[in-house]
Amino acid sequence: MATCYRHPSRETGVSCSNCGRPICPDCMTTTPVGMRCPECAKQRTKVRHMRDMSAGPQVTIALIAINVVVFLTEGSHAFTISGGAETGSVIREGALLGSSEMPGLAGQGVAHGQLWRLVTGGFLHASILHIAFNMWVLYYLGTMLEPALGRVRFASIYFVSLLTGSLGALIVSPHDITVGASGAVFGLMGAAAVEMRARQIPLMQSGVGTLIVINLIISFTIPGVSWGGHVGGLIGGALAAAVLRAADRYRSPALGLVGCAAIALAAVAGSIEAAKSSEVEPSGAAPALVTPEG
Repeated sequence: MATCYRHPSRETGVSCSNCGRPICPDCMTTTPVGMRCPECAKQRTKVRHMRDMSAGPQVTIALIAINVVVFLTEGSHAFTISGGAETGSVIREGALLGSSEMPGLAGQGVAHGQLWRLVTGGFLHASILHIAFNMWVLYYLGTMLEPALGRVRFASIYFVSLLTGSLGALIVSPHDITVGASGAVFGLMGAAAVEMRARQIPLMQSGVGTLIVINLIISFTIPGVSWGGHVGGLIGGALAAAVLRAADRYRSPALGLVGCAAIALAAVAGSIEAAKSSEVEPSGAAPALVTPEG
């Protein structure tokens, strides 16, 4: 059994939920997210004094606001399936697309240098139900994670997940037009799972485990859902959270952000490669015009 890092003669089975060091009862500080060692408890107190806690989860609210405003600009043709009405210009120019030979879309996509689609596709939605569900989950997870991680880390995880979600979607369906914040939202689920495990909170009892399982089932059973985007986002978010937590153990938060940037760059590079390798349309295949991510 491990011994307390401050009292080597005392055995303990409890570790600090932040840095992972073993602590005895005399060294434990109870917090809403688990037990903390004296050093981490002091650090948490200082950070709380520095933040305006009454401001709320500002990044979460800002992301929701951006998604809603963009959705309102999409127009009445926000969602179109192959053979239906013409898509609005916002979706046509901003949705995630690797490459396509469809009339009006030939020569467009990530394969042709339109890298903004890797990000903008995550702020477009196919219907009111689509955006409502994604924004509800974003708010639920954002109000949980942003206060615990801080705004910069939370935003880092969100955008890393968005990019790895785009990578997953391009690997699985590079010729489909894909929209939705689900890749990023799945990334927040992955990050929440990492944080719960690190803080010794039972995943299923917290509700996060159930949320992940239900959404994965939906991803693989309902036609028209980008399961590649969902799985890519889930993996990216979990990886980003793990990198940030590992950096905390070495007392180097900046290193964690560098790690997140590296994951994001790798996702962009992988997306470009996936899009370019799919430039030739498969014989006899008719690409779907819109494939919502969630």
